[in-house]
Amino acid sequence: MIELADIRAAETRLAGQVLETPCVESRTLSQIIGAQVFLKFENLQVTASFKERGACNKLAQLSEPERRRGVIAMSAGNHAQGVAYHAQRLGLRAVIVMPRFTPGVKVERTRSFGAEVVLHGDTLEEARSYALKLAAEQDLTFVHPYDDEAIAAGQGTVGLEMLQAVPSLDTLVIAVGGGGLIAGIAVAAKALKPSIEVIGVQTLRFPNMFNAVKHQHLPQGGSTIAEGIAVGTPGRVTQAIIEKYVDDIVLVDEGDIEQAIVLLLEIEKTLVEGAGAAGLAALVKDPQRFHGKKVGLVLGGGNI
Repeated sequence: MIELADIRAAETRLAGQVLETPCVESRTLSQIIGAQVFLKFENLQVTASFKERGACNKLAQLSEPERRRGVIAMSAGNHAQGVAYHAQRLGLRAVIVMPRFTPGVKVERTRSFGAEVVLHGDTLEEARSYALKLAAEQDLTFVHPYDDEAIAAGQGTVGLEMLQAVPSLDTLVIAVGGGGLIAGIAVAAKALKPSIEVIGVQTLRFPNMFNAVKHQHLPQGGSTIAEGIAVGTPGRVTQAIIEKYVDDIVLVDEGDIEQAIVLLLEIEKTLVEGAGAAGLAALVKDPQRFHGKKVGLVLGGGNI
């Protein structure tokens, strides 16, 4: 299980390779919610998503033979772009398997970073299976989007930066798909400030981690505006960390997320994708729970 030292090491590797994004209070959102709301603008990264932190941390630790052979990833979007961008920067071959339903803009963006894009499968699971097959056939290193300690440690640098910028934060509300972001942030935040509350957010349509941690059996599937966290199976590495460090997981519906996207566009003049707006959606849905608190949200991505 990763520790603060792993995230500190990732912070050193990432220095100068990813942006240290702003973490600032939104006065208007604070008034609306009745809490002090601080926004971490990860949608300002080069690939418009926090995902490149984990990708960069993973790629930076490859051995020389692994670097020569190249990497492969499975992703419907932000992880693909993160791996492609940092592979290009490091001079590595990158193959990205994307499901056929992936929005064209994300496919083209991934190609623009020099990756070989393979469209395969009608689900993320089919794409993953094919990526693992290609990895074995071509001796490529598989870079998992979330179920990997190096990935989670890289994402955890978001938490270090948030508490460095605003040490008085008492609550973090973080979107959960496979769990890489919240796992890394929770480890960092609880080590630096044990009293801090870490709350995960999932959509009602994809409550995979909610089900796993709370031993529930809510149905999942269908279309969602938050496709970035529409993950079928939680990560084993990340679930163990979440069970240890995350205080609660809440569910939001499509309307809450849509409202959050519009609020961020109207008030902050910033474009945030559905998954990136899930944290604010939780505040919009249940403002009483967060009343009077200092809440940190991660605007995880802007690829909508």
